[in-house]
Amino acid sequence: MERIVLIETSTALCSTALAENGAIISYRESSAPKAHASLTAVFIKEMLEERGLSPQDCDAFCVSMGPGSYTGLRVGVSTAKGLCFGSGKPLLAVGTLDTLVAQTREIPGLDGDLKYVIPMIDARRMEVYTAVFTPEGKQLTETAPAIIDENSFAEQLEQGQCLFIGDGAGKCADVIRHPNAHFIQCNPKASAMLIPATSAYKEKRFEDVAYFEPFYLKEFVATVSKKKLF
Repeated sequence: MERIVLIETSTALCSTALAENGAIISYRESSAPKAHASLTAVFIKEMLEERGLSPQDCDAFCVSMGPGSYTGLRVGVSTAKGLCFGSGKPLLAVGTLDTLVAQTREIPGLDGDLKYVIPMIDARRMEVYTAVFTPEGKQLTETAPAIIDENSFAEQLEQGQCLFIGDGAGKCADVIRHPNAHFIQCNPKASAMLIPATSAYKEKRFEDVAYFEPFYLKEFVATVSKKKLF
């Protein structure tokens, strides 16, 4: 029986889940602004305590590896590393886009004739981090930033029904007008990490706790405030 803590902090939604024996047995989430640093560890502590567990009772800790928010990813990875160091348990990582693809299985009423799932993480303006997947979760293109216009994903849309999902999907609905395009605006959730995390654990795809870094895709750029301090 594997017991895995799942941590998803790559976007505006902060969420954690506790998986046991292939099922989610506890879940926490909050969309409070800039609360990832204050809530992530608290959520995990609450989930474990309500089950009478400690970090040592878990088999692994799984964190979203990105792409996504620089600050959010740092919080999630730092928390996961701390738990792994303290408990001696392995670290797992799941791509944010993989989580969004897995999340489509939790959405009722989806058309079974989907040809592609195209997860999108918002990267400001009309740019998103994205890749093309099959509905079963096989990644067909590299994860990359893309500026969306009316011709984006024309090849895939001509082949069949495409689902665009993620916190970057909504802003594309007014631009991509193809009849085969469907959009779900949502954030990735820790509960949707269950299948990819369980697969990684069973295949022993463990990360190096000391050297693992999130997949930012773009380098973090610090800006200088225009406000006068004095």
